[in-house]
Amino acid sequence: MSDRTHGLGRVGIWAADVDRLSAPEVRKAAAVVEDLGFGTLWFPETTGREAMAQAAFLLAATRHITVASGMTDIYARDPVTTAAAQRTLEEASPGRFLLGLWESHPSLAEDIRGHRCGPALATMRAYLDALDNAPFGPPDTVASRNRVLAALDPGMLALAAERARGATVLGMPVEHTRAARAVLGDDGLLAVTQLCVLGHDHADTADLARTTAEAALPNRRDLLRGLGHANPDALDSRLVDALVAHGRAEDIAHRVQEHFEAGADHVSLHLVTATPDAPSVRQWEQLAVHLPV
Repeated sequence: MSDRTHGLGRVGIWAADVDRLSAPEVRKAAAVVEDLGFGTLWFPETTGREAMAQAAFLLAATRHITVASGMTDIYARDPVTTAAAQRTLEEASPGRFLLGLWESHPSLAEDIRGHRCGPALATMRAYLDALDNAPFGPPDTVASRNRVLAALDPGMLALAAERARGATVLGMPVEHTRAARAVLGDDGLLAVTQLCVLGHDHADTADLARTTAEAALPNRRDLLRGLGHANPDALDSRLVDALVAHGRAEDIAHRVQEHFEAGADHVSLHLVTATPDAPSVRQWEQLAVHLPV
């Protein structure tokens, strides 16, 4: 295991549907992920629970697993508040919290939060400047660089290499992992989140895999064209399979290994099911048997 993965382990779980669960269900699900040996529990922030409160909740519900706010919306709180919250969580749970910053989406930033959405790269850079210079926090704590940037395009990946521990990449093919490693260089952490659908075989999971790939297309089209998928909107089986690892647990484990070989340090699994309102305990158990957790 490389030094870049310190504290994360090799494989984690991306709990995309955690906001659909009640608090008791979240506690139980977090404990299962930890007990199965996964190294990190990741979660996003959209319109559900507030990210820093959610992180504190998950840290309190577990003993040693790393909790990562993989997509902390920079429009949801000012940098001083984020810095103080990060320092508080790191003070309370040393070595167990990872801050992941996301430049949000115009519909979230403007229509829901009421902000004016600026250029992604410039806005993120300014946010990081303010984060590093934030004056407030718990006593005897200092600015923390234990953060990653949610990044897809080369510009944000380069900023992650410059101003963060590295990057987290959600829902891209193995070819993108190879390109991201080249941008991040030898020192930057590359944490990849793989979309996956678990079932009896490839045919059994094909329909849900296609629906999942279709939902991922809107902000990935240009990048996918650059990776050799000339007409992403056609969503042929080759592109579906590139975006979504689906079939048996062994098939998903094989895709995880491909990401490692392409330069990923850590891979988290975003498991999509037909019942998102229920924790995926049985599927996590099946996957853990075949993965280096």
